[in-house]
Amino acid sequence: MPFTTPSYIPKLPFDLPDSVPIHEFLFSDGYKYGRYPIIDSRPPFTCGITGKSHSATEVKNRIEWLSAALASELGFEVNGGSEFDKVIGLFSVNTIDTMTVSWAAHRFSGVSSPISPSYSATELTRQLKAVKCKALFTCATLLSTALAAASAAGIPKTHVYLMEIPEKALKGSIVPTNIKSVDQLIAEGRKLAPLPELKWAQGQGARQTAFLCSSSGTSGLPKNVMISHKNIIANTLQMSTYESNYKSGKPESLLAVLPMSHSYALIVTGHSGVYRGYNAVVLPGFDLVDVLEAVQKQSIETLWMVPPMIVALIKNSAITARYSLDHVKTTIVGASNLTKDVNEQFSRLFPNCQLIQGYGLTETSVVVSMQNKRDIMFGSCGHIFPGYEGRLISRDGEEVTELGTPGELLLRSPTVMLGYLDNEKATKETFTEDGWLRTGDLMEFRKSDDGHEHLFIVDRVKELIKVRGLQISPTEIEALLSRHPCVADVCVVPIPDDSAGELPLAFIVPSPTGKAEDERVLKQKIHAFVDSELSEYKRLAGGIEFLEALPKSASGKTKRGEMKERAKKISETEDSEDDE
Repeated sequence: MPFTTPSYIPKLPFDLPDSVPIHEFLFSDGYKYGRYPIIDSRPPFTCGITGKSHSATEVKNRIEWLSAALASELGFEVNGGSEFDKVIGLFSVNTIDTMTVSWAAHRFSGVSSPISPSYSATELTRQLKAVKCKALFTCATLLSTALAAASAAGIPKTHVYLMEIPEKALKGSIVPTNIKSVDQLIAEGRKLAPLPELKWAQGQGARQTAFLCSSSGTSGLPKNVMISHKNIIANTLQMSTYESNYKSGKPESLLAVLPMSHSYALIVTGHSGVYRGYNAVVLPGFDLVDVLEAVQKQSIETLWMVPPMIVALIKNSAITARYSLDHVKTTIVGASNLTKDVNEQFSRLFPNCQLIQGYGLTETSVVVSMQNKRDIMFGSCGHIFPGYEGRLISRDGEEVTELGTPGELLLRSPTVMLGYLDNEKATKETFTEDGWLRTGDLMEFRKSDDGHEHLFIVDRVKELIKVRGLQISPTEIEALLSRHPCVADVCVVPIPDDSAGELPLAFIVPSPTGKAEDERVLKQKIHAFVDSELSEYKRLAGGIEFLEALPKSASGKTKRGEMKERAKKISETEDSEDDE
């Protein structure tokens, strides 16, 4: 019998619309889809540094004008061709127009592809080619990388556009005048005839891809997750419904510092708040002082964060304590568990704030479960959202029905992805024969004192490393290292880290060429090789260890579990040495 949402949580208030685009669901006038009235809504996005914002009505208009300008520039027909012929890339730090660009793509029945601003030119080129991107939005600080990758991917310079970022975030970069900005495109779009109305067939919103988001899945190389319009609408409504039993209907302010290129922020700060009339205070990145000043100045009530951000606030408690933070009521943390000690320290800094944890996947678009203020159980990821069903499967394939017994979590929900772009094999492996999504996470359900089922993370079945909440595929780093002439064999595993959660550590068997090198010099060469190809968070910050051989199974596979244990012992040894 599947695990479901506790009975005290309301059910979804109406059947999910499956034939409308996301922006129509979010910005329709009146109460058609239960949205908070636009006229009473706060500005959807406000810059946390400059205070610049646009009202909900203005954002609605900006979507129309920007879409008209892009359709004209790129030769797109609103009701013609596949959505995959109209993919728009976003390679930028957070801005108040990030979501406007995505929704403008949807307005002409196209696709938005958010891309991590930490990507190298090599990674960006690969992504642009993979999704067949037709245009790219970036910012001044990333322009040189964006132009190099766009050229390599066959995107003309005239189809690269600029997002506006605060002067403080420019860090000395010059804003070019020969590349069109979002505001210039919008000004052009105002002068054009309105675009034709979208003519979608029944159920098209459930079938059509709205976002292509990168994910490592349960194993292997990064893949592009096809997330439909209905997927996003479903998770937006699930979150609104879930929180309705402890939050008033009054719009509030929330912190939008998590990168909107990641599916986590894409939903929780990019969509969910807009539907409820909230104001997302946008910051281009996590700068401690910028965050604290924005929280204080904008009277932010809800913080969306990852554990390293919590740790940074605690480690810099002397700075944090200078600010008035009593108005912060809720901090939600995803990506990994927090210790009791961290919880207690955080509570001292934010005395009126409830720190709660959640769990989600890109493949489920995105939030699966979250603690509810009416029934907090320490260490849990809370209850699964209304509309979800969960099952646990043991390692031998048997269904787990007893509470407190671990198993791999399988999920069914209207938020579950359409599949992986151009990767039928990976898609098939991710689903069971009867249509349940395999999460690759080892979980347990336990009951609280109030008798409600809570979800607990036990371990990860999937081979992923999480650095500051970002997923890394060991396979991707191993594939790169295998190209190095000094590497004969390699295994990359996580090593625990207080600040980042985990860091990639490489166990390397040197080739004959490598063995002839001095170990210190060889490490430097390998680090330089990796640094030139991969994003900062994917680099081997956990270190490099040389071995004569890697442990193998009878079938020749590396015993990754043994290498993980070895990494833990290295970490424990380093910690004990630091304590001496």
